[in-house]
Amino acid sequence: MSDLRPVHLAALGAAGLALTAGLATTASAAPRHHSHHAHAHAAAKPTVVLVHGAWSDAAGWGGVVKRLQADGYPVTAPANPLRGLSSDATYLADYLKTIHGPIILVGHSYGGAVITDAATGNPNVKALVYVAAFAPDKAESAFALNAKFPGSHLSDDPNAPVPTALNAVPFTQPDGRTGTDLYLKADKFRDVFVGDHFSNATVAELAATQRPATAQAFGEPSGTPAWKTIPSWYLVARDDHAIPAAAEQFMASRAHAHTTEINAPHAVQLTNPGTVTKIVEQAATTTR
Repeated sequence: MSDLRPVHLAALGAAGLALTAGLATTASAAPRHHSHHAHAHAAAKPTVVLVHGAWSDAAGWGGVVKRLQADGYPVTAPANPLRGLSSDATYLADYLKTIHGPIILVGHSYGGAVITDAATGNPNVKALVYVAAFAPDKAESAFALNAKFPGSHLSDDPNAPVPTALNAVPFTQPDGRTGTDLYLKADKFRDVFVGDHFSNATVAELAATQRPATAQAFGEPSGTPAWKTIPSWYLVARDDHAIPAAAEQFMASRAHAHTTEINAPHAVQLTNPGTVTKIVEQAATTTR
């Protein structure tokens, strides 16, 4: 979303490398507290890397993380900077280089665009899993993909300079220029993001703790897509009011992804963590 034309929408320094390497090592070491047999079994499993999108954070993967860890998978859910597609993808690509062995890379929402670019050229990434996520082709942006199909509730006014469900918040970038952060309005959060699956109190908490993405992140064109060379899985959320289900079906079909469709809202990792886990494990066992 680098320009705010009307739409329907929906490197690391040495210290950073040391930190992420430590995180990956910790995640990978988790199963080794079990017996020697369990250690050998866990060691054969790929590391699952979960990448969140906008208006959420790594904690949103909690239900998926618990299930995968219980099944012996090394898991990590790094923070997605949400500052710009090329910089976010570079950040994740560097992070992935600290993980030894095979990787199953999972992205939700905008996180799908990030994994699409970050995995390109990394032979350790054995599968891509898109969870109600963008899977752009080269030169496509998230905003453009969302505008291709009707069904998003991010805007009810096609002439609005910013999608009406979003608050545009200016901020000063490191180079002194002004950037724009896009937050999902609290009163739109249930409809666009989670549907009727949680209490008002929980929805209010999720809205209050959301992480914004920049307009640049949504509008920046994608690079060479990893889904053209890496097997992919796709979970379509039929009740998605952020990314239209038709857009998800289009992207899944184009990527020749193993596709599952369920009646769920955009934040399917929150509402249906068991289904998400099952698809991730399918990808892990199929590509082993």
